[in-house]
Amino acid sequence: MMPVKTVCAYCGVGCGVLATPDGKGGARIKGDPDHPANFGRLCSKGSALGETLDLEGRLLAPHIDGRETTWDTALDLVARKFSETIAKHGPDSVAFYVSGQLLTEDYYVANKLMKGFIGSANIDTNSRLCMASSVAGHKRAFGTDTVPGCYDDIENADLVVLVGSNLAWCHPVLHQRLMAAKDARGTKVVNIDPRRTATSEMADMQMSIKPGADVALFNGLLDHIVRTGAVDQDYIDQHVSGFDAAVAAAARSGSLAQDCGIPDDQLQEFYQLWTGTKKVVTIYSQGVNQSTSGTDKVNAIINCHLATGRIGRMGMGPFSVTGQPNAMGGREVGGLANALASHLDIAVPEHRDAVQGFWQSPVIADTEGLKAVEMFNACADGRIKAIWIMGTNPAVSLPRADFVRDALKKCDFVVVSDLMKQTDTTVLADVLLPAAGWGEKDGIVTNSERRMSRQRRFLPDAGAAKPDWEILCTVAKRMGFAKAFDFTSAEQVFAEYVALCAVATGLGKGLDLSDVSPDGYNDMQPVQWPVGRARFFAKGGFYTPSGKANMLALVPRSSPSQVSDEYPLILNTGRIRDQWHTMTRTGKSATLAQHIAEPFVQVNPVDAAKYGVKTADIVQITSAHGMALMRASVSEKNQLGQVFSPIHWTDQWAAKARISALVAPNIDPISGQPEFKRSTVQLKKYKAAWFGFAVSLEAPNPVTDYWATSRCASGWRVELADDTVPNGWETYARALFGLADAEAIVMYDKAAGGARVVFVSGQKILAALFVARDPVAVSRPFLSSALAQDAPLASVIAGQQPSDMPDVGATICSCFAVGVNTIVDAITTQNLTSIDEIGAALSAGTNCGSCRPELAALLAKTRSAPDFRLPN
Repeated sequence: MMPVKTVCAYCGVGCGVLATPDGKGGARIKGDPDHPANFGRLCSKGSALGETLDLEGRLLAPHIDGRETTWDTALDLVARKFSETIAKHGPDSVAFYVSGQLLTEDYYVANKLMKGFIGSANIDTNSRLCMASSVAGHKRAFGTDTVPGCYDDIENADLVVLVGSNLAWCHPVLHQRLMAAKDARGTKVVNIDPRRTATSEMADMQMSIKPGADVALFNGLLDHIVRTGAVDQDYIDQHVSGFDAAVAAAARSGSLAQDCGIPDDQLQEFYQLWTGTKKVVTIYSQGVNQSTSGTDKVNAIINCHLATGRIGRMGMGPFSVTGQPNAMGGREVGGLANALASHLDIAVPEHRDAVQGFWQSPVIADTEGLKAVEMFNACADGRIKAIWIMGTNPAVSLPRADFVRDALKKCDFVVVSDLMKQTDTTVLADVLLPAAGWGEKDGIVTNSERRMSRQRRFLPDAGAAKPDWEILCTVAKRMGFAKAFDFTSAEQVFAEYVALCAVATGLGKGLDLSDVSPDGYNDMQPVQWPVGRARFFAKGGFYTPSGKANMLALVPRSSPSQVSDEYPLILNTGRIRDQWHTMTRTGKSATLAQHIAEPFVQVNPVDAAKYGVKTADIVQITSAHGMALMRASVSEKNQLGQVFSPIHWTDQWAAKARISALVAPNIDPISGQPEFKRSTVQLKKYKAAWFGFAVSLEAPNPVTDYWATSRCASGWRVELADDTVPNGWETYARALFGLADAEAIVMYDKAAGGARVVFVSGQKILAALFVARDPVAVSRPFLSSALAQDAPLASVIAGQQPSDMPDVGATICSCFAVGVNTIVDAITTQNLTSIDEIGAALSAGTNCGSCRPELAALLAKTRSAPDFRLPN
């Protein structure tokens, strides 16, 4: 079959993908060399998309109260319940919570139905958790949510400043483009982050800022810009308002070194580098946005670029990199509770009238709706009586996630559209609707640089699954709005959206799609709007009433989350390299589980010693809102008094690892974005009576205080721990694996308090459990593939490779399954001196490149070791 040009399902980089269907429901995946976002590059997640396309666990038919039903019955119920609720309690008693995973057409129809026909603005998106502060900052400064630059600026800058952005792991293809520019033209890179991350390894300067101190840092930069005469006065005079007030506020910021936690000499070095380098791009992401002062942080960055006129020109400007594939598209079509479609404002009567007239709708929402955190508060207190959740998992991803779960239990009527039958959110639904997924539907996504690309269908329908826009239209028709939702294709939906954008441009807004012809929808190539214009604002032209940009007078604010005797540590949350959101897709991939297979908390060594914690211990993390059990990772990459844990694990993948359950529901008062980067917690060692590790061909059923499962080449692997020793390890293992009758080989080590139980059927090994009083010391990479490869029984029982097979160690390069021991051995024995030499020797780092920062760190560490082998 011929490859289908589509676009990746993950982050906002918007990489082009070539998907070649295999005729069996799967596809071979390659990067599209012609797509201008990635030029053929893919990260580890994108490369593994083909491993996530099977129907295992998929929701293949509608369900009501857990029982399969027909589409007609399910949608009749949804339409009736929403109509009855609105009639009895008013339009603000219902809500939609949608997702950056939706395509533009899905978003458009959901927004139209809620705001123009139901008459409420209670539609918000999980992009509220990612980029809302950037949206608010753009609107305050520019008058619209307009991204001023493009990816080419990264490659043409002389200095790139990364703020709150672990680009190497969260946007790997952009990071590769940046590193290529660094190699080719000597681009300097500064990384500003409380943690040392993979991105730090490739930076020229790492600035370990205090959590939340970004406003103070950039106020200090603005003050330095003024004091050193780096202001572009002509640009200010012609195109900027609020300069004097912003400068006065910045001058009063106080002791910056103390406020930021950065040594004064490094601070001054950074300021001089920034002002002394004309072509500067400042890239920022969740570390800036996910804060109670996130909008102010965004504007503090923009202030510096406006003051120097470094905006809208090649290699210059503030650049927000978005989290999800269509976070930008959702912003453009009004998926946020405080916006209308096409960059129009819900608070402006002229805009409301224009949209209502275009839609010919009976009503139009006239005030902003409930934002994400507020929406689930309203479910809890009864204001929201019916909610429809589409393509997202708020019972895991929202702050105070246990509260959100309880709020959905209290809500009278919960509808969930999803790919998967069982998630932490779907189990709370009254009605489940099977949605078409990546590869099964057509539509548009917009990436971080305003580039629209086509996601194209290349797979057959998964059971009875339908595209979200079609499900919404059917419900809208049954609610009495048939004429306005008589779409028969995604192409028709997009054509209406383009026509509405023409109305918006007539009102002076900048979402200009006039050169994007819906007639070429099927063959549409990646296109940046507006066509032929890559950048904004070099010569002004802002979308404010005055036509000038606004600089904001900003004063650093303290977070509501302050450490105390009860909660003395600051919790920071974020992503890891090879997983995505709540793992509903990436969790299917054995390749992606090789790198980090279980939830963890990263702890500074001094804090670890204080709490009696060692690497591989299980620790209990507790806040005022929840508790989690995690594997400890002791690392100097974390500052003293701070811990870090990833966001991905759910009740489907671990016992108690929903880290957002611990996050306080504090929000930015302007954007409504929650503060995921600073919650206060306590930590203590979990007193495990035993630890376990197991592999099995079939999914295990663990029942212990601590467990974490993942896919592996042999089927499944699981980490275990508990504070009570079971009555007999064979009995426990049979229950764990569901193997009541299989032959068991049992070995005990009473001195070590351990046991090994291996189940066989003839010559086939079915499962193996290893337990000990301390964290189990076996070769996990070997065992994770041993059952699939029919490894020798004696080696499986030993938990170690055969003597003729080297121990590869923990996986560093997922693409080629290259382990740390293999890499260190090659560096040592072959005297390798660069990442490229490692790639030539082992292939590591030569495909997606996501592991290159870790290769750099290993190279530096190994070559600095006393026994490093020098050339003869």
